[in-house]
Amino acid sequence: MNTKETVLNILADLTGSDVSGSMDENLFETGLLDSMGTVQLLLQLQTELGIMAPVSEFERSEWDTPNKIIAKVEAMQ
Repeated sequence: MNTKETVLNILADLTGSDVSGSMDENLFETGLLDSMGTVQLLLQLQTELGIMAPVSEFERSEWDTPNKIIAKVEAMQ
């Protein structure tokens, strides 16, 4: 499974929605992701992809759409 598929699967699990059709939609504004979901997202990324993204360094504006999340993860690999 590639990074994009993994991230989309994690987001689907966390949000209960398939976000692949709305890759530039703000997940926080739509209510699909909140602060607890953010922590879960970062933990899942660490578990499944080995990505270390501390919550203390998390900038919501850099992680607010599926495309941005995928880009951040790919840059950290």
